[in-house]
Amino acid sequence: MASQRTDVVVLGAGVVGVSAALHLQAKGRAVTLVDRVAEAATETSFGNTGIVQSEAIYPYTFPRAPLEIAAAALGLDPRVHIRYAALPWIAPWVWRYFLASSPRQRLATAMAMRGLVGRCVAEHRAIAEPAGATALLRQSGWIKAWRTARGEDHAMADVEEEKPFGLPTVKLSRDDLVKLEPHLGDVVSGGVHYPDPLTTADPQALTQAYARLFVARGGRFLAGDALSLASSGDGWTLTTVEGPQQASVAVVALGPWTSDLAKRLGYRFPLGYKRGYHMHYSADGGAFLNRPVLDVERGYVLTPMRRGVRLTTGAEFARRDDPPSTAHLDRLEPFGRELMPELGARLDPAPWLGKRPCLPDMAPVIGPAPRHKGLWFDFGHQHLGLTLGPSSGRLLAELVAGETPFVDPQPFRADRF
Repeated sequence: MASQRTDVVVLGAGVVGVSAALHLQAKGRAVTLVDRVAEAATETSFGNTGIVQSEAIYPYTFPRAPLEIAAAALGLDPRVHIRYAALPWIAPWVWRYFLASSPRQRLATAMAMRGLVGRCVAEHRAIAEPAGATALLRQSGWIKAWRTARGEDHAMADVEEEKPFGLPTVKLSRDDLVKLEPHLGDVVSGGVHYPDPLTTADPQALTQAYARLFVARGGRFLAGDALSLASSGDGWTLTTVEGPQQASVAVVALGPWTSDLAKRLGYRFPLGYKRGYHMHYSADGGAFLNRPVLDVERGYVLTPMRRGVRLTTGAEFARRDDPPSTAHLDRLEPFGRELMPELGARLDPAPWLGKRPCLPDMAPVIGPAPRHKGLWFDFGHQHLGLTLGPSSGRLLAELVAGETPFVDPQPFRADRF
């Protein structure tokens, strides 16, 4: 079968890859989007809290307080679940994550991320409108709810830390909280409302709408084998269901699977995985939520979704391909029923498992490969793939096009490790 030629091939059809394809297409490039199946958002982008987190400038860092570390290690912190059998394999990455979570590095990451995060809402809107997907985005923000004075102190410390960035917040008393979310249980005593973030009731449908826009504008979306990518002359070749594809530029946006291809090409990134689960529930008696709510002390989020109320867990530390476990969700579900007493039956046959791709400094890699002409990376968005997909795609496209980027790309360079 004869090879087909394109300007750019983008590997990975999650929200990061689809966004990159759209932005490259807008620069006048002929783009082919390739995934293992020709359907967008079937993996990590399928399951999340549905929040475009315009407040998430500071990274999710490893705890530094000895008592917090001990609680997590002993399984006493419900925000974290550790697969102890995996420790010999994941310990080196966890150590690098700990080292990169110093106050100094935390601030450095925040300063680097503020440009990408600050554009996340505008970049989503710029794609959602022509994609006909504005109805999938809600301007209701989200809430961090606390149970105790300790939880309040933790949440308000975050607010104080974020003040220099001008992020709007509203502190809520118990009465204020119930006015916004009348079906929250008595276990919560107050909260903080972040009004600016967008939320969606169907992250997969949102990403698929973006992918349809890409195709409608002339892009090609094919099933193919990302691991078949190989240098060929002055470009790249890739095997797809429609035969070999040749391109001058290849963009690797494979999320947690980036390491598989990167190793074949001679790159070793310190990529770890904070796995997360979700389950949908019915809401009894006409109960509802208006926006996502984080249980600060227990570390899960309840989000109103099309399918039901979604409970999304915190972080499971495990190897990427370890078998799924119901342990973390089973532990958190009773807390969810306290937060929302009308939470009903499980609606999914089994918990969904996603694998958040995390680099130690909690910043993505966006930029050229150091040793291969025409090879670019766009991965490692940790908990913020939905948030950062469109703004990352804009940065990548500007770099590929040789334009002045809208944010400093140096903190995201591939050789920083």
